[in-house]
Amino acid sequence: MLDKISLILLIIGGLNWGSVGIFQFDLVAWIFGGQTGIISRIVYTLVALAAIWCISLLFRDRDEVSHDTFARQA
Repeated sequence: MLDKISLILLIIGGLNWGSVGIFQFDLVAWIFGGQTGIISRIVYTLVALAAIWCISLLFRDRDEVSHDTFARQA
């Protein structure tokens, strides 16, 4: 579950960075009251933590992930 939440947050962060790079428009800042707004900073921090968590996906054994998925479905 934490993997899926982290991936969703990374997708949000990636789309936001894409909008900054292409359109010079920070969607998170626009929605939550500027880059220095507390909620914007929380969102940025959650995206960063999700990115750190997803680093572990690179080093996980593929069989372990498949086994966990299979065990949850059973």
